[in-house]
Amino acid sequence: MARGVDFPSMTSRRDFLRHVGAGAAAAMLPIRAPRATNGFPAAADIQLGYAAITWGGNDEQAIDDISALGFPGIQLRASVLAKFGTQPSALRDLLARHQLTFVALSSGNVSIDPAKEASVIEEHLAHAKFLRDAGGLYLQLIDERPAGRAVQPADTQRLGGVLTEIGKRTADVGIPVAYHPHMGSIGERPNDIDRVLDASDPKYVKLLLDVAHYQVGGGDPVAAIRHYHDRLLFLHIKDVRRPIRETPPSYEFVELGRGSVDLPGVFAALRDTHFRGWAIVELDEVPDHARTPKDAALISKRYLEDVIRVRVSS
Repeated sequence: MARGVDFPSMTSRRDFLRHVGAGAAAAMLPIRAPRATNGFPAAADIQLGYAAITWGGNDEQAIDDISALGFPGIQLRASVLAKFGTQPSALRDLLARHQLTFVALSSGNVSIDPAKEASVIEEHLAHAKFLRDAGGLYLQLIDERPAGRAVQPADTQRLGGVLTEIGKRTADVGIPVAYHPHMGSIGERPNDIDRVLDASDPKYVKLLLDVAHYQVGGGDPVAAIRHYHDRLLFLHIKDVRRPIRETPPSYEFVELGRGSVDLPGVFAALRDTHFRGWAIVELDEVPDHARTPKDAALISKRYLEDVIRVRVSS
């Protein structure tokens, strides 16, 4: 989302996950207590990745920079299909050379238009197969809000059903689905998120909680982690500053520690609920255009290590 938007080893663990698959690996790995690594007390059994969205489609540069900063995982967008769509093994090998786990693919929007349902399901199934063949773990889905009207209860019900059907199909190829509530979507507000999740099958539809989007939508991300802990697949760790201006109200995503999200509280909640898995740092666009995406990522890395006291590098 653009800035100033208005409201509307290779570790053995990473090799294991890449080759066996997230679902099987999660079932077989023992739950471990939080631990300290080289002086960094773990907030939870978390692995930290970084999202390539900040690089605006320059995915190979994102891979270089994210790897150089020591993040062990990456989330890519569907733009990566333009180059690697017919050669997922080339992407898998590129990520392996950079010692990066392909944590998630942002698969695009899910429409609730009945006329589009079949094509929407097939599109996301194709993305899931690509993700599997590229060595990836999770498929991210964002819904497409109907234009020109308020969200209705029937919208959340239908979305829950479509997400479930996609999740069933992708499960057959070994890829779990994570629903990403988002500003400007059906799942913008906490009550609507609850309705979507209630309408979907928890076996096939997990939650990707973006702590900044959830806060801008009117929710408390710390409370959300505690509430949804048994449905969380992974997270977006993100910060937001608001207001940019009072009328109309607006917000801007910023580097970690430069906004208003209670990130220490977020990591405390992850520790308390014994979260195990991936947390992806995300910044849609660098707020200060004098900085590069890598510069911005370094700011967030330093915040995580110096303030939150979690180690980024594996």
